[in-house]
Amino acid sequence: MRIAVTGFKGQVATSLIERAAGDLAIVALARPEVTLEDRMAVLEGVARARPDVVINAAAYTAVDKAEQEEWLATQVNGNGADHVAEAAAKVGAPLLHLSTDYVFDGNLDRPYREDDPPNPTGVYGRSKLIGEKLVAERCENSAILRTAWVYSPFGANFVKTMLRLNETKDEIGVVADQRGNPSYALDIADALIAIARRIREDSSPALRGLFHMTGSGEATWADFAEAIFEEAAARGRRLTRVKRIATVDYPTPARRPLNSRLDNTKLKESYGLALPDWRASVKLCCERLIPMEVR
Repeated sequence: MRIAVTGFKGQVATSLIERAAGDLAIVALARPEVTLEDRMAVLEGVARARPDVVINAAAYTAVDKAEQEEWLATQVNGNGADHVAEAAAKVGAPLLHLSTDYVFDGNLDRPYREDDPPNPTGVYGRSKLIGEKLVAERCENSAILRTAWVYSPFGANFVKTMLRLNETKDEIGVVADQRGNPSYALDIADALIAIARRIREDSSPALRGLFHMTGSGEATWADFAEAIFEEAAARGRRLTRVKRIATVDYPTPARRPLNSRLDNTKLKESYGLALPDWRASVKLCCERLIPMEVR
């Protein structure tokens, strides 16, 4: 099976490349040859890849910077997603499109389901919601997969930031009133490969449409940080303390939803898939990032 993946240097695309084995070939569509804003480049790149499945893992993800770059965020996350959907439809390949928890405002007191109305509070969420709508309209043979709080051994992410701070800090303040589902990019990659195999062979409408796909279990950012620091301490580093702070104590240009939790029941019922518990995956990630130190 050949999978064409956009976002070559991103966490999920890198994880997909690492997980490729056996009959699976990952064909990376990356800048500068393939830029999502360039419709013809996307169409030609996907056609050259001759994919059985297309995964759109590329995105503009600078949440705060997007508040000053709405045009660019919308070009990439909105129009770019539309170009990938058009390309997938033209070659007759199913499309798996990654989206985000930021399409919600965070005001519910329970995990969000797929049928809950989106209401993004910032440019990033709005641009991703535009992409969702365009993908659904352009390519019926698609699964839109919302994930959240992605981390991995690759690129820039919360785990790597906390481990960097752990090298010099005995205590750091971490927001404790935003709750979500930490999601390991390698777990996401495993799920995407399983979904790709199934959707390629099965034309059931139940496998198309909108799904939530995050790590199992929930946490605040402070919980997440504490788990990371515990893993660091278990490997010979200092145990950095977490000072629990409120969102208002850590202002950012973009407003984050206080409730980012996503309900993954539909993915389980349709595909029989559930991502592992986030704490187990944090342990695996830290094992890769922290060399064991002799005490």
